[in-house]
Amino acid sequence: MGAQWKHGFKAEAAAKRGLAFGKLSKEITVAAKSGDPSPENNARLRAAIEAARKSSVPKDTIERAIKKGAGIGGDGVNYETIMYEGFAPHNVPVIVECLTDNKNRTASEMRVFFRKGQLGSIGSVGWMFDRVGLIEAVHSKAAVCEDAAIEAGAQDVEALDVSEFDEGQTGGRFYTEPTDLDVVNKALADMGWSISKSELAYRAKSDMDLSDEQYKEVASFLGAIDDFDDVHRVYAGLK
Repeated sequence: MGAQWKHGFKAEAAAKRGLAFGKLSKEITVAAKSGDPSPENNARLRAAIEAARKSSVPKDTIERAIKKGAGIGGDGVNYETIMYEGFAPHNVPVIVECLTDNKNRTASEMRVFFRKGQLGSIGSVGWMFDRVGLIEAVHSKAAVCEDAAIEAGAQDVEALDVSEFDEGQTGGRFYTEPTDLDVVNKALADMGWSISKSELAYRAKSDMDLSDEQYKEVASFLGAIDDFDDVHRVYAGLK
């Protein structure tokens, strides 16, 4: 029984790893297609590559993803962005961003996921979120996130959990106006911050406060959606 459990656990871990690799590769492909395929001139692509490297995505997988986005070698791919809005259990507002090459498949699966919640029309919960630029970055020294945010021109900043980083490092999540994303990205990089995420995102105007049991139910709902390969990002009004 124990050996079977371990085998199942390893299989599940491998599946999760493959899913993560697939999503990271897709982000690289889309970033390369939406801008310059050279990471030196494309902040989104540079951040996507950095995130992939930190997750141990193989170098050849990264290179293939860039070529797909650039349409090199006849291996181009056309991903369509589709947004879904609705409510998780306990009326938690949710926005789901999908990247798909088959919108009928994606729509069918999303309807299944939202049976445990409520799938709405576009705009039904969008007004509960702000469109923002989002940058996650790490500094090798004990830098002050608030000072960096002011100097770089960010609108707001949250410190990231220090347990995720090496001793002496500082992690920050910086929010910007959508039009200022690249400017703030460059300013932070010039100050020695290593960018791991740089993207346009949605930020809930307010977060719901749930009981532990309610939180677990909502987290399970969101986790199931996020595990779907076509889902790119999930945003929720949840603390």
